[in-house]
Amino acid sequence: MNIPNFLTLVRFLLIPLFVYTFFYVHEGNTYAAVIFILSGITDILDGYIARHYNQVTKIGTLLDPLADKLMILTVLTSLWMKNLIPFFVIAVLMVKEFSMIIGAAILYKKQEIAIPANNYGKAATLFFYIAIIFSIFKWPYGFTLMIIALLLAILAFVIYTFEFYKRNTKN
Repeated sequence: MNIPNFLTLVRFLLIPLFVYTFFYVHEGNTYAAVIFILSGITDILDGYIARHYNQVTKIGTLLDPLADKLMILTVLTSLWMKNLIPFFVIAVLMVKEFSMIIGAAILYKKQEIAIPANNYGKAATLFFYIAIIFSIFKWPYGFTLMIIALLLAILAFVIYTFEFYKRNTKN
């Protein structure tokens, strides 16, 4: 197992640790936020190491975004369960993510290609991370940042959808 894939595995292990800390540790919001930030750092590191040192693997290409999506959806669900964000944020993001997974699977099965992340998707992820930290600590503008992240995610989804149809109609 190479270092980027190990870091992705660590991110998967941070998910239940976040949940436990967020719900069961007294004054656990700070610790949960640190775990969430650590997850983001490992995401950046594994991508950098994989590309910079030519350690990109098929399994890493599959598991890396899955770890990201599971972490963000888990954290958002946790925030909703504590009434810190409305459910529609999770619902919209889940529809987008499941649609993306289905579309990616179709494209990969048909043409063995993957659509790379676009800048709007990367910006959405960054805004989700910031909005989540703001929401965990109940800081002002957390909800506004969450809406910006959601709008960027929707924009990224629209771009992915056009790219999917463009590539899917080639064959």
